[in-house]
Amino acid sequence: MDLKSLFNKGKKVVDERGGVESLKEDAQELAGIAKGKGSLTDKAKEAAEAVKEPGTNEPDANERHPNRQATQARHADSAAQESREERHPEGGSPGR
Repeated sequence: MDLKSLFNKGKKVVDERGGVESLKEDAQELAGIAKGKGSLTDKAKEAAEAVKEPGTNEPDANERHPNRQATQARHADSAAQESREERHPEGGSPGR
């Protein structure tokens, strides 16, 4: 797997979680859980529940999303890269 593919997969995950601001909110929520009172088991359960739902930085339905095309292109690039890797698992491309 090359660095660009790894980067594209990371961006895809961030986009699916609601963007960078959403990830920051998730991290703050998890930090609050970790610093809070309660047993380790209770904290783990609460953190697992918190991670199931992304942060609240989701665009409003009427809000213009200026990077939507870039996000869709990145997803398409990532999917194409994954498809190439499935066909050529040793990391080499045909003809090399």
